[in-house]
Formats: sequence, C-alpha cells, structure tokens
Amino acid sequence: MGIAMGTTGEPARGVKWARFAALMGGNAALALGPWSVRLADCGPVSSAFWRLALAVPVLALLARVSGQKLLGLGMGIWWAIVAAGLFFALDIGAWHIGIGMTRMANASLFGNAGSLVVMIWGLISLHRRPRLREWLALAAALGGGAILLGRSLEIDRTTLIGDLYCVAAGLLYSGYIIILQKYRASLGGWSLLTWSSLAGLPVLLGIALLRGEPVWPSNWWPVIALAVLSQLLGQGLLVYALKHFAPLVIGLALLTQPVIAVAVGWLVFHESLGPLDFAGMAAVAAGLALARSTQD
Repeated sequence: MGIAMGTTGEPARGVKWARFAALMGGNAALALGPWSVRLADCGPVSSAFWRLALAVPVLALLARVSGQKLLGLGMGIWWAIVAAGLFFALDIGAWHIGIGMTRMANASLFGNAGSLVVMIWGLISLHRRPRLREWLALAAALGGGAILLGRSLEIDRTTLIGDLYCVAAGLLYSGYIIILQKYRASLGGWSLLTWSSLAGLPVLLGIALLRGEPVWPSNWWPVIALAVLSQLLGQGLLVYALKHFAPLVIGLALLTQPVIAVAVGWLVFHESLGPLDFAGMAAVAAGLALARSTQD
C-alpha cells in the first residue's frame, strides 16, 4: 500500500503527524529505558545483555519482513559487524553502569555525546575546518558538560564516576555508528542491528560474569520493558522516522530525552536539580542539537 499523498504530491497531513509522532515516541521510549535499568535486579551489564538477547528475535523478524539481507554477507562486512558489536556492547554496558551511579538527566545527556564525535569525524573525513555552528556546538557541549561534571563532583565522587561512564558510552556509540556507516544503505538498519546485537551478547555476558553480577533476573518485567522500550520501540520508531526529517529537527527532537529523564528522576527517584544544573543541561542539549544539525 502506498503513502497517502496530498494534492501537491506531499504526504498527507495525517502521514506527516504519524511520522512526527514516531520521532517523538522513539525519543520518549529511549528516555524511559534508564528507569528499567535501575529497576532490574540482575545487575546493570546483565540487564544490557537481556536488553539485546530478548530483542534479537524481533529484530531479525523485522529485517526479514523489510527484505533486508541477513545471510550471504561478505567477509569485510562480517569483520565490521564484529567490531561494531564490540563497540555496541561496551557502549550499552558502560551506559547501564553509569545510569546506576549518576542522575537520570546526566545519563541521558552524556549518553548522547556521540553526536559530537560523529560531527568531528565528518569534519576530518571532509578535510575541512569547523564552521561557526560547529564551533558553537563544541563550545556549548564542553562548557555545559564541565558544569554538570563539576556539580556531580560536589554531590559525590560516585556521581562523577557515573557521569564519566556515560560519557564513555556516548564515545563508544559513535564508534559503532562510524564503523557501520558505509554498510547501512546496502544492508539496512534492521539487519545491521540484528547482527551487531548478536555479536555484542557474548561480550556483555563475559563482562557481567567478570563483575560478579547476577545474570538471571528474579523479576523479568524490568528487562522485558528495557528490551521493548530501548531496543524495539525506541530504535524501531526512530528507524522509521529519521529518514523523513532534516537533521536539525532530529537534533531538536533529541532534546525530549533529557526533559523526560529529569521528570522521571524527580518524580520517581527524588533527584533534585538546581539552577546551575539546568544551565549546564541547556548548554549540553544545545550543543548536541547543533552537532546533529550539521550531519546533513
């Protein structure tokens, strides 16, 4: 069935709203994922393992239904998938550890820090200097990040370490994106997500066992919610929506994640934020939105 079109050849208003709802819904689902991580009783890295393991069958089905290739991939692609799976696993593992150690808003913002790295990588690959908007993105994100890290150090050293885990997660995720960048158009997002998730499973399981975490949860609902919210709904809605919007719109939509994280942190976990925290968050968020807007 084709997309409903208006009289000008543009998608009908209802289709546009459905795409926008998918974009916002995907960001909201990703923002609620950390709530499930904190509720899981099997350890943060173990919850990351189940997040992927429970989602993989559905991801494979989505790839199959979408007509994306799952088998017969070239050797170069397999090596890229293994490398991407390692980065993906370390990204999720580091982020889940950080979520339990810092505030929800910080975890959301720093976990998205990969947008800056992808922007810088793009500049390097194009062999050009940053433009004004890109300098502003870097300055805002670094300045806001310094404020938030300083505030975390004032609260507790553990909170600062949690921030650094989340920053590391954002950097690792950018590695995952960069490694698979040239294969996305030919293979499709679902296929790559399926295989990179499978490649990451033994890494996460190994780290969880080395950390001495309980792997088998006694309460399955938090890890099921995590798989559905973060890996299926969040990723699925964004895979559908991202190709329909300009990078600036995507970057601005990303800002809903820290807003939701602040609300959950305050209402559920009684995390309080002061004016300086909000100033730092606003600066980081602006930097991430600007960085995303440069990825044309």
